[in-house]
Amino acid sequence: MKRASSKEIFGWAMFDFANQAYTLLIITVIFGDLFTRVIVGDAHSDYRLGNLLWSIALAVSYLLVVLSGPVAGAIMDFSAARKRFLFASYVLTVVSTSLLYFVAPGYIWLGMALIVVSNFAYAIGESFIASFLPELGPREELGWISGFGWALGYVGGLVATAFALVALGEVSEENFERIRWVGPFAAVFFLVAAIPTFLWLRERGRARRLPGLRQYVGIGFRRVRATLGDLAHYRDLTILMVSVFFAMAGIYIIISFTFIYGAQVIQWDEKVRVWMFITVQLTAAAGALAFGFLQDRVGARRTYVATLSLWVVAVTLIFATPWLGRFLDFEAQYVFLVVGSVAGLCLGSTQSAGRALVGVLSPRSRAAEFFGFWGLSGKLAAIVGLLGLGFLQVLFGLHLSILFCALLFGLALLVALRLDETRGRRVAEARESRRG
Repeated sequence: MKRASSKEIFGWAMFDFANQAYTLLIITVIFGDLFTRVIVGDAHSDYRLGNLLWSIALAVSYLLVVLSGPVAGAIMDFSAARKRFLFASYVLTVVSTSLLYFVAPGYIWLGMALIVVSNFAYAIGESFIASFLPELGPREELGWISGFGWALGYVGGLVATAFALVALGEVSEENFERIRWVGPFAAVFFLVAAIPTFLWLRERGRARRLPGLRQYVGIGFRRVRATLGDLAHYRDLTILMVSVFFAMAGIYIIISFTFIYGAQVIQWDEKVRVWMFITVQLTAAAGALAFGFLQDRVGARRTYVATLSLWVVAVTLIFATPWLGRFLDFEAQYVFLVVGSVAGLCLGSTQSAGRALVGVLSPRSRAAEFFGFWGLSGKLAAIVGLLGLGFLQVLFGLHLSILFCALLFGLALLVALRLDETRGRRVAEARESRRG
């Protein structure tokens, strides 16, 4: 298989560039902190209610992805309609994110509802855009293509969030009239930056038509049932999905709570919050690119295992930051900056390696369907991880509960050690040639 044109690969990667504005501005850096400390504002209980409600809203959005992702993927494979599904998720993300402007202090349920809708649309769009990956190049080049997408995504996040931090200021009740514009800004950035994706990304496959929506849903469920029954033939892909489940549970906690942790546990200054954002974006982009090239040389499985090992170290250091600060006679917030760079290296590389492995282990003719299951595994993990941390922090506080992440990454590592990339690739190629 020949590699797609550079313009098409760039167009595909620009969706990662665009949607990182949502991830960082809404979930990680600004709105999550705004929701817990200002919209809910339960400072008297260490923001435990706000943290719990934030976890629940995100978990519900991921549950919707779990219920719809595989069926949508099967329908897209059948009807060659991936760009249309991707466009629908894009429009819904833009509209619902812009409406976050109207979430004021005390408007808790409106905030939760809009986060459920916008994060659902964003998250299912991740699966839709990932399903194009296997058609962009031969299997041995998917690592760097996936890594390029993740790296460009972190550049997009850096551009969007740097501007927002300068223009909108700090997260506080006194600055609410400026910071509330974070939703419309993220929406407009996503709207404009994703245009190259829809101009240059090609829809491949043979479109098949059915009389109505009910028939499409029916064929989607039948294909999903068939795939579930067929998973016994994809042993290594199944192992990967289990490992991804544990890894993504940890990653979604990190994405959703890093800046909340910095504000509540580390109690950092505004300038350190800005530097943490810059540090994580740069190291994440570097990690995605470096591990992407490494993956094409030593194998996706080895790269994936290496990043999981590094995650266990990173989370342990995050937990130990207050004690490390006292031991080194350094402020904890500056130690947290160094630790953040380790986590940043892992962030893009683990997700990129996992996404590329799905492409390597899946038959191309069923890529959208298997990426739907990849999305299902990741989003089901998000539900377990976020609810688990949400309830643990109610009982033990956010600082101690972060060790839950180290346990999750350790389990992901143990499962991944059983994966045989060469065997899994042979199975995928054999199943594809049999269909042909």
